[in-house]
Amino acid sequence: MGHALCVCSRGTVIIDNKRYLFIQKLGEGGFSYVDLVEGLHDGHFYALKRILCHEQQDQEEAQREAEMHRLFHHPNILHLVAYCLKERGTKHEAWLLLPFYKRGTLWNEIERLKDKGNFLTEDQILWLLLGICRGLEAIHAKGYAHRDLKPTNILLGDEGQPVLMDLGSMNQARIHIEGSRQALTLQDWAAQRCTISYRAPELFSVQSHCVIDERTDVWSLGCVLYAMMFGEGPYDMVFQKGDSVALAVQNQLVIPQSSRHSSAMRQLLASMMTVDPQQRPHIPLLLNQLEAQQPPAPGQHTTQI
Repeated sequence: MGHALCVCSRGTVIIDNKRYLFIQKLGEGGFSYVDLVEGLHDGHFYALKRILCHEQQDQEEAQREAEMHRLFHHPNILHLVAYCLKERGTKHEAWLLLPFYKRGTLWNEIERLKDKGNFLTEDQILWLLLGICRGLEAIHAKGYAHRDLKPTNILLGDEGQPVLMDLGSMNQARIHIEGSRQALTLQDWAAQRCTISYRAPELFSVQSHCVIDERTDVWSLGCVLYAMMFGEGPYDMVFQKGDSVALAVQNQLVIPQSSRHSSAMRQLLASMMTVDPQQRPHIPLLLNQLEAQQPPAPGQHTTQI
């Protein structure tokens, strides 16, 4: 859990008996903030995620997010350094101390290249995809699904290796739906927790009697692959124009022609973007296909990003 936390002097906090200095804000969402802090005990930078907890349920969800992080010790899944709950009057804040990745997210990299009129090379994409799949494989092997995979939730390490972050939407991989009320509950949850332009078709209109499984992540992975190939997600413009993403995802994706990509990569993308989840591949099969294509090692110039 982490020990009690206090703001000790201007700009410093103590977490687990270690003092951290506030450097700057990194970003904020609806109910959370991320700050850059420096550990005064080790000189390392960290990202401090502060989640505003208005109710007991918010505290439980934050605690669960911390527990999800602690389940994994994997190079492609973000490690949790420390967690604690801070009282602020009648309200609470949950604080997750996480490693800081100065290269930012996969989306930052895609946009940086796009600004120069460039794209990731196929070798770079294959190498990134391999790391993302290995992270998902570890999550699925423990019986969970990420449920909110997207380029902004994939950090890049110093060597460009992908690291999955934001485990707050993770839940059990296989969800048995038995009735319309349960279906609607899951549909409403997905509308709040799964980013619309990366959300699998089966989560837009949940059937009354079905099994939702971890292959929602495979659809999202397909959207991430598309973004790496073409510089934007397949449904980003649909959403931005105000058109129906729910309707758009019910039709098989048309993949633009490009001389940059091999037929094998296009086939890989098409398999991930299969509308029927029962026909969509699981991660181990995708990993076998990726490993068979043998992308160059990360140290080689073709894959460094």
